[in-house]
Amino acid sequence: MSLSSTPTAEPAVEPQPPSRFAPLAHAALRTAGGVIAAFAAVLTAVLELLLAPLRVGGQLVGVSVVLAVAANLALGWFAYTTVGRKWAIALPAVAWLGVMLVASGRTAEGDLLLVGPSGGKVIDGNSWVGITMIFTGAIAYAMAAFRLMLMPPPPPSAPPSAPRAPTPSADQGHTHVL
Repeated sequence: MSLSSTPTAEPAVEPQPPSRFAPLAHAALRTAGGVIAAFAAVLTAVLELLLAPLRVGGQLVGVSVVLAVAANLALGWFAYTTVGRKWAIALPAVAWLGVMLVASGRTAEGDLLLVGPSGGKVIDGNSWVGITMIFTGAIAYAMAAFRLMLMPPPPPSAPPSAPRAPTPSADQGHTHVL
């Protein structure tokens, strides 16, 4: 036995007018996303610096190189997604590169955070992790930025303060059989 309902038109629901605080909240969330992305980039850079001299069996393992690539790609995506602008990838990139720039120099006491090559060499067995980490980490941000540049712009959307038109329901006017 089947029951069929009579086709009845559902009353149109008027959308609620947006709050006057909606644009402000939207801007605050986007700003917070950018700040979090930059702060996370500084944290991952410090973690990578701590893992750069990691050795297993007396050999450098380079786990910080893998971490730099993965974290920088993820932070680039996060910055773009939360801020909603392509330029947002520069926030974590500049923060990360700033930490790496400071870490690659000597302190007043002559200490290095990243082990440099000995003698007059450009790279040796003690410095490959630091140099590779800086290079691959920067390339990860460059790849993410290039990919964003190739993306088509998103379709224009209504600002958060504009009322949206009601959309018709997919099942309006159809007979339902139980």
